[in-house]
Amino acid sequence: MDSIIFDLDGTLWNSIDTVLIAWNKIINQDEQLKGDLTRNDFKGTMGLQIEEIGKILFPYKSENERKKRLKECCDLETLYLEQHGGQLYENVESVLDTLSQQYKLYIVSNCQEGYIEAFYKYHKLDRYFLDYENPGRTGLSKGENIKLVIERNSLKNPVYVGDTEGDLRASKYAGIPFIYVAYGFGEVDEYDYVIKEFDELLNFFLKILSR
Repeated sequence: MDSIIFDLDGTLWNSIDTVLIAWNKIINQDEQLKGDLTRNDFKGTMGLQIEEIGKILFPYKSENERKKRLKECCDLETLYLEQHGGQLYENVESVLDTLSQQYKLYIVSNCQEGYIEAFYKYHKLDRYFLDYENPGRTGLSKGENIKLVIERNSLKNPVYVGDTEGDLRASKYAGIPFIYVAYGFGEVDEYDYVIKEFDELLNFFLKILSR
């Protein structure tokens, strides 16, 4: 393996608490949207593209109204994440530091444009990653974006690290191995390797190097 492509939500960080503050601020200004969203509401949408999230959270809105409200939520979300960040999983930075000395690291996430940039800006982790992609910039599916990063960076033997069934499907679409992080938001029965804590990646990848 020459490279590692990471999912973001449920893999590198948990941003739900910050995102909830931003979204509920917008929702409370809309008389049709009654009641705050909860952590459970958001957990059920992790790994989905923004259009799918809108259909789940705002099913009674027209398509145009939903798009408008989603844009407002996402714009404020990005601003809040730049200012407050999310919760990094334990040992993420130290593991990324070690892995980046031996492997090329990338991020592909099903998020809006500006989301990964906010992650970089607050947590100062951009120095570990060589490239990133999302449907907010390309309009493509996660599998297509993984393939795009592979092709754009001439990767020979990458692996994808994620936490949902969608991540598994995207890995299959791209034709690369899938490492499932069991501490994340999803439940996956099929994978090439599984970890229960982020720092278990070190044992996996450093063993490969020692062969």
